[in-house]
Parts: sequence; structure tokens; C-alpha cells
Amino acid sequence: MATTFILKAPSIPVTLPDGLSEDQLLAFAPFNNWLKTLNRSLSLQRRNPAHPFHADPYALRGIAVQSFDRFGGGAASRLGFVKLVADVANAAGEKLPGSVFLRGPSVAMLVMLLPDDLSPLGAKENRDKGEEEERYVVLTVQPRVPAGSLEFVELPAGMVDGGSFAGTAAQEIREELGLEIPASELRCLSDMATVAITSSSKDGGGESEALPNAMYPSAGGCDEHILIYMHERRVPRDQLQEWTGKLTGLRDHGEKITLKLVRMRDLWREGARDAKCLAAVALWEGLRREGRL
Repeated sequence: MATTFILKAPSIPVTLPDGLSEDQLLAFAPFNNWLKTLNRSLSLQRRNPAHPFHADPYALRGIAVQSFDRFGGGAASRLGFVKLVADVANAAGEKLPGSVFLRGPSVAMLVMLLPDDLSPLGAKENRDKGEEEERYVVLTVQPRVPAGSLEFVELPAGMVDGGSFAGTAAQEIREELGLEIPASELRCLSDMATVAITSSSKDGGGESEALPNAMYPSAGGCDEHILIYMHERRVPRDQLQEWTGKLTGLRDHGEKITLKLVRMRDLWREGARDAKCLAAVALWEGLRREGRL
């Protein structure tokens, strides 16, 4: 049986499905982060006379949680996904699309490998050409049921936790390549790119919506935002040659995830179905053009 409680800020009704409590929803970080970001964006309408919605601003008038998924079992069970509809309308009764799938942020890792004997000396064009030919990127191949695929090729995804890149993909990289990727050796391409556009994204009143410095793969329906990190590692040439011959993306019987090495110049093609790949290529190439990498 559905229940309703009144949110404190803003004071609006929130309807919950059977099995989900007020405390559980309010402890779900993706819900709180989404609500905080939306409230800030809505507040800018009133504060800034130049805002396109200033004359008749939209407001959040109610939230209806339709469903939820939990991860784990027993005492370790935690809220994983939440599907809700936000009622966002102005005084004239005009509404904005408000179907939202909440799952929170994640990270993607552009792991690039180069032979350690590649000379850093010489003319820039020659150096870049050499790196272009011998720069490899690590991809994962694994089932992705939401995409209807059992062998989806993508950039490794996971989280930065406990001082290093973590998650299933990170574990596979560690087991197959023996590479531990510490947080101190990561560069956040998302941060490097969005710093440059912060001023241009501000509204006329000098305030921005304060969205995370990340890529939104499906902003029309999901709050997920992905930070793109880069890690570059030089390895012995014979080791790199061994990996390129071995890591072709073909899996052994029953193996759920494996690795694939591709040249950086081919990443846009090899990962064309993966938004993380395409975002990483765009950020890396753009920052290189500006001389920031």
C-alpha cells in the first residue's frame, strides 16, 4: 500500500510504494543529490531576471516514487535504483518532463599503455606520431543485459574507492595485467575540460546550476553522471606485445569479463557503442589540441 509524507525542503508531498520507507529514501544519496541540484536550478529562475523562466518560474510540486531495486540480501541489503516521477510545473500549468531513474554517479577509466622504450625526445610531430602508433587502450568485454548484449565492448567502469580505481573492471585489470591504479596517478579529464567552460555556463546573474563535472549519458531520463579519468602507464615492450596478442576480447568458456587492447587511434571505432569511450576520445583529443595533456 502506498504511503505519503511531506518533504521538509521544499514542502511537497512524496508518495512511496509498498516496501520503501521515508527514512530509506532520505538516506539514498542519489535522491538527495538530485533533489539538491534540482532545487538550486529552480531557485535561479527567481533570482535572475534574465532567466528564460523568470516571468513564470517552474516549481517542484510533488514526487511519486514508482519502484525501487535493492542490492544484496539480508542485513547488507541497500537501496540501489529508484524510479520516480517529479511534478515540475509553473503557475500556468505547463509541465516539464519529470520521469527520473536514480542510480547515482560512476567513473570510467581511460587506461593507456605505451612501450617504455618509446623515446620522449625529438621533434613534437615525430614524438606524437610515434605515440599515436604505439599507444594502446584497455577495454572490457562483458555481458550488459540492459543493452541486450552478452559481449559489450566498453571502457572500464567502476569507482575510485580507498585510494585506487576499484570495481569488477579494476579487478580484471589487476588480475590480467598486474596493474594497480592508485588515485594519485589518475587525471580527471572531466574536471580538466569543464573548468574551462564554467564561466560560459553561468547565467546572467553570475550563478551557475552547479552540475557535477561529468558526462551525462542519458540526461533525458537518468541522473547517472560519469567522470572520465585517464591513467597512462609505460610498460616493457615485450610485455605490451604479449598483451596485444593475448588480450583480443575472446573469452574462455564461462568467463564473464575479459580485456581487449586496441590502438588509441582506433578507440572511436572499437568503442562506438559506448558513450564512455566516445566521451573519453573527445575529451582526450580536445585537451591534447589545447596543449593541456
